[in-house]
Amino acid sequence: MYRYDEFDHEFVKARVAQFTDQVERRLAGEITEDQFRPLRLMNGVYLQLHAYMLRIAVPYGTLNSRQLRMLAHIARKYDKGYGHFTTRQNIQFNWPALSDIPAILADLASVEMHAIQTSGNCIRNVTADHFAGAAADEVADPRPYAEILRQWSSVHPEFSYLPRKFKIAVTGAERDRAAIQTHDIGLHLKKNEKGELGFAVYVGGGQGRTPLVAKKIRDFLPEEQLLAYCTAILRVYNLHGRRDNKYKARIKILVHETGLEEFARQVEAEWQALKDGELKLPEADIKAIDAYFAPPALSDRPEGDEAVKVARLDSRSFGEWLNQNVTTHRHPDYAAVTISLKAIGEAPGDASAEQMDVVADLAERYAFDELRVSHEQNLILPHVARADLKAIYDVLAQNGLATANSDLITDIIACPGLDYCALANARSIPVAQAISRRFADLERQLDIGELKLKISGCINACGHHHVGHIGILGVEKKGSELYQVTLGGSADENTSVGEIVGRGFGPDEITDAIETIVETYLAIRLDRNERFIDAYRRVGAKPFKEALYADEAKAA
Repeated sequence: MYRYDEFDHEFVKARVAQFTDQVERRLAGEITEDQFRPLRLMNGVYLQLHAYMLRIAVPYGTLNSRQLRMLAHIARKYDKGYGHFTTRQNIQFNWPALSDIPAILADLASVEMHAIQTSGNCIRNVTADHFAGAAADEVADPRPYAEILRQWSSVHPEFSYLPRKFKIAVTGAERDRAAIQTHDIGLHLKKNEKGELGFAVYVGGGQGRTPLVAKKIRDFLPEEQLLAYCTAILRVYNLHGRRDNKYKARIKILVHETGLEEFARQVEAEWQALKDGELKLPEADIKAIDAYFAPPALSDRPEGDEAVKVARLDSRSFGEWLNQNVTTHRHPDYAAVTISLKAIGEAPGDASAEQMDVVADLAERYAFDELRVSHEQNLILPHVARADLKAIYDVLAQNGLATANSDLITDIIACPGLDYCALANARSIPVAQAISRRFADLERQLDIGELKLKISGCINACGHHHVGHIGILGVEKKGSELYQVTLGGSADENTSVGEIVGRGFGPDEITDAIETIVETYLAIRLDRNERFIDAYRRVGAKPFKEALYADEAKAA
């Protein structure tokens, strides 16, 4: 993991002191809420429906046990005993008192964490594959490049006041687990025919009011040109992006209206003026950052296979969890473990202070003191000896963290919705809980197979509903909550935006509607190996629409 240097420590310390003064002035009435708003947003503080909310950065989703214990402490001391992990690999606290936020930021600084650039029209937290450095299929660990981007973008004077927020994601494998094509810039780390590292560069992806899939503008960018090329993209955007209309201010709109070819031409022209200058990354600097992410020393543990085999025979539930939540590691004696924050009937992405402490203990004891937050709102132990899997499972099971549902229908992504968010039109959490309970039976979930269900409480799409195999969007109609359904979205290497199937459903109808969609899929799939998304792409929306609106068709 990256460790703060002297500059980092002093910079974050100075920012805490500055914001402490700003909070004191606000509480004293010396500045108004309107005057305070841009100051708090620069420090990750939002004003929600019922209270202030603090969003804390977890760069590229990587944490250690000390940091997670601090988050547990904050949840316990300053909030209501829990935190919410987000689709940007961050964590949010929904109930801090404004007067406590300076103390929270000081506590975070003590463990090399902060809330800078988690809001506002700037470059947000850079995200990455949650299995980075552990995945058997990756070309190289993308996190060193995410860290380089983090250092470059932090309080960048040229890019601190962009037309709109800006998001970057990096992946290092052919299987895209970082959803790079839904980002303003998506970077796919790869090797060329000479074995040199570089990036395929995508630009102009995003969700929200106008969902668009990012387009590739460069098939291979040498690694030393990472900052120069990203600077070129951002300069073109900063110059031409709309500032008169926030709904048209994202780079995706600029790319769409300018045209990909012309946009790429402008970027290339800007890059030509930058590529041989100070933004060209020296090999020594890349190696220095890369050294922070050196993989742990994984000693051979061949006893793991026999230990897992015996444990499987002894415990069916362990076997189910092993099949669903344990992923192949680059070292044959190790595995990566997904800790589901989607227990049946609970709020997706939430973890209690006690659960955070438990996971921190497991990471320290069994996982080389390393943790990840996934954009799917779960936690990851990336380096676990297979011989230790049963011991880890037992602790997770005792603490409500062993739900065996990774990638299944109850592994729901959901934003906080109208229960918390001032922008939301409808509640997300109760819908997620109801669907989770309806499909609670694990045998049924396994029969359904991989299915990505995602819920947003408004068009801003923080729940990524546009790229759910099944997406649910909460809207308001005549003072009531209504839920619109999309089908066929995906956020992997074959990214697609879901299609709206028809009229929305009321809160008392939406769970039955999802049931109908699932049953229709089960009836039309070729066999159990055909996933929902593949079946949908084969047959299209027609059979699902017919099933959902059969009564209306009869009445007509």
